[in-house]
Amino acid sequence: MIFSGFTDEVSSSLADQIAVTKELGWSNIEMRDVDDKLLGTMTDEEFDKVYQMLTESGVKLHCYGSAVANWRRHPRSAQDFEETKNELLTAIPRMQKLGCKLIRGMSFLMTPDEEPDSPELEQIIFAKVKELVKICEDNGIVYGHENCMNYGGLSYLHTLKLLEAVGDTKAFTLIYDTGNPCFNYRHIGQKPYPLQSSWEFYKMVRPYVTHVHIKDGTALPQADGNRPSARFTFAGDGNGDVRAIMTDLRETGYDGAFSMEPHMGSIYHDPNGNVNSPEAKKFRHDIYVEYCKRFMQLLRECGWQF
Repeated sequence: MIFSGFTDEVSSSLADQIAVTKELGWSNIEMRDVDDKLLGTMTDEEFDKVYQMLTESGVKLHCYGSAVANWRRHPRSAQDFEETKNELLTAIPRMQKLGCKLIRGMSFLMTPDEEPDSPELEQIIFAKVKELVKICEDNGIVYGHENCMNYGGLSYLHTLKLLEAVGDTKAFTLIYDTGNPCFNYRHIGQKPYPLQSSWEFYKMVRPYVTHVHIKDGTALPQADGNRPSARFTFAGDGNGDVRAIMTDLRETGYDGAFSMEPHMGSIYHDPNGNVNSPEAKKFRHDIYVEYCKRFMQLLRECGWQF
């Protein structure tokens, strides 16, 4: 069993990320931000430093938490697609050098100006994701799709349609985030959409899940349909059905990784979250460590042995 996490929620410094990983007694990270750069956007010199630090520390890169096809990328934008392909193509040889075979990718933003699941737009999304997956397949990399603020995150039906469209390949799998359904509407049926059920989403996609992000929280839907207001919690304390999902994963023989993404100390995509005072740094460190330790205890309570 692998325990990992988005350690950039502690610090953008790789030295700090390595230190907190070792403090927990873990040996893997899911790398996202290092000094405001991603693995697929940093320079060769910056990557060489990252490679040296990870190699010397013994900490491994289990998954690259990329921005490929994420919620900043519009499915109709040729520029966005070119940039996301460039990130992928730059990251792949670096992943290979680090011995990492899994990349977190998405399926483009939920378009605000048109129905995101119109048949015509779906074909554009499916074709672009298939192209990205084919690049991964040709290079021995697995594209792990996360249910986030993207097409596949609209509902479990959309994820299943995406799986069918990509087709039978070992290079495409699912990363399931327990907390994201708490903050996204269930785009099935007619408006107004209710918030998603993490348990329902999970149960419908479980056969394809090979990697799990641990997040939890609560949210209130907005009458105007805008994004719900979110409050992040320790795993098991929100509406992410974390205990039920962890129990079911154990009973169904899950042998993938658990990767922490608390969002309690700082939210990666919140520009107001990067506060660098000593007090803020200590808070981010302490909340991350406590979150990880509480999750380990939750697993034991769900019958896991490790």
